Amino acid sequence: MRRHVYPAYQQLYFGAFLAAIAGGLDAYTYLQHGGVFAGLQTGNLILLGVSLSKGQFVKVGYYLIAIIAFGLGTIFIRHMQHFFKQNYLKRAYFVLGYEFVLMVLVAMISQRAPDVITVMLLAITAAAQLQEFRKLQDGPFTSLMMTGNIRTTAENLYTGYVHHDVTAQQKATDTGIVIGSFAAGAFLSGIFVPWLKDAAILVPAVLASPTF
Repeated sequence: MRRHVYPAYQQLYFGAFLAAIAGGLDAYTYLQHGGVFAGLQTGNLILLGVSLSKGQFVKVGYYLIAIIAFGLGTIFIRHMQHFFKQNYLKRAYFVLGYEFVLMVLVAMISQRAPDVITVMLLAITAAAQLQEFRKLQDGPFTSLMMTGNIRTTAENLYTGYVHHDVTAQQKATDTGIVIGSFAAGAFLSGIFVPWLKDAAILVPAVLASPTF
């Protein structure tokens, strides 16, 4: 069966690289910069609530800053979406370049800058990715949160193999690749953070380069 040809920014390989970048960002900030997530704001909200229950108000502020930075990053990219309204491809390249520059900037300053600055910059980076890239092969897509992708994979496994739906089988495979890529990005950060410390942010930056 011949598969539909999608634009480059909706291809499976592109989504897989985005997921790997997201996994790498979250693992990097969690391991190296105070147990905060760059992109997974649900996780930050949970940690904020737990810290609040324990009276750990400094940590509460830390998680809150990450959440606010993510919101501001989303607003900025929403503005750019209006600015580049007639040229999606140019906008996609802008966002990819913007992400790459922010990650390289973090690699340059994170040894000297407070953790909160690093987390803010990477939350803005993650927000850009989530706001801009929300479709994969003409279907809804998120590279930052895997809960929905796990549900989609399970649903399509059932439909595909119990009801013999070939399209659902392929969707389960594709979504599984995205989930695996997210885990692989986190795995790479876990490997490189003890070795490279702050410079380990260059790992997701390198992962971003094939998407250009």
